[in-house]
Amino acid sequence: MSETTVPVTTVASASASTTPAVRRRRGRIALRTLQVVLGLFYVVASALPKLIANQYAVDSFHRIGWGSAGMYTIGALELAGGLALLVPLLQSVAATALSALMLGAFFVQMIVFHGENAATPLILIVPLVLIAWARRGSNQDLLRLVRRRP
Repeated sequence: MSETTVPVTTVASASASTTPAVRRRRGRIALRTLQVVLGLFYVVASALPKLIANQYAVDSFHRIGWGSAGMYTIGALELAGGLALLVPLLQSVAATALSALMLGAFFVQMIVFHGENAATPLILIVPLVLIAWARRGSNQDLLRLVRRRP
């Protein structure tokens, strides 16, 4: 056997000996990475074009019938949600709120745009629901903070 060859049994036993703590840590890192990627997506790719009145966004919101007020409102909600995904206390609430926003976007895509790009909001709902569920403990922390009396 060559020095660069690793026996199959060693690789299998190494992966089988991964402790639950290591798996939980890897899961937390993966979830946090997903939150950062989604947060950046909402801030840069979704909210920014609306907030700087990109012509495509202006035309889309004009076609919907919501005008610039609707465009800036949705842009502000996406910006707030994208940033809140990165705040530990707000992450579950932000993921839930963005999921609701994406559900609305799906219906708008289906009704106004006849299904054009309707899959995008549905695809985004999947990781948002995962984040909301996995980080649901932060809801209790937020509730305790809100209920605290000065």
